[in-house]
Amino acid sequence: MPDIGWMELLVIGVVALIVVGPKDLPMMFRRLGQITGKVRAMAKDFQRAMDEAADETGMSEINRDLKSAAKFTNPRKMGMDALNEAFEDVDLDPSKYAEGSNTRIIAEKQAARKQELADKAEAARKAREAKVAGIDAAAAEMEADMADPPPRPEPAPAAEVGAAAPAEDPAPGPARTGTDKT
Repeated sequence: MPDIGWMELLVIGVVALIVVGPKDLPMMFRRLGQITGKVRAMAKDFQRAMDEAADETGMSEINRDLKSAAKFTNPRKMGMDALNEAFEDVDLDPSKYAEGSNTRIIAEKQAARKQELADKAEAARKAREAKVAGIDAAAAEMEADMADPPPRPEPAPAAEVGAAAPAEDPAPGPARTGTDKT
């Protein structure tokens, strides 16, 4: 559908004013509004009828089933979900296995790695919190500096103002070039 901007609407309005005339223009726009309203009402009725027909034939249920099945179309996600479900209840507690067994050694390594990752995550979280706190403190300090107005210089006494007249600049600046002669 073509986009109609404000300039196009203005041109259409001016042409309508010239062709129809200022006397009949309000009636023409009123009639155009009524026709537009009727077209919208017919479109709404048609949409409602199509929705009712889809509900009667069971299309809405099929649509819902297709949307729920769409999550299984990604094989990578489906595989990862299956792996997570399979290993969800596996607990590699080293104390469950015999001393010196390969399973216990692997479980100890996994537990150490898990603890190391948890420590790294905790350190990263604390670093982020410290950084945010530093930024917040700097922002609060800047706001405090902005709230305090800078000290104003005290005006000089009236006697000094009259005595110290500014000296004229003995060397004039460069000559102006251009058309302005003021």
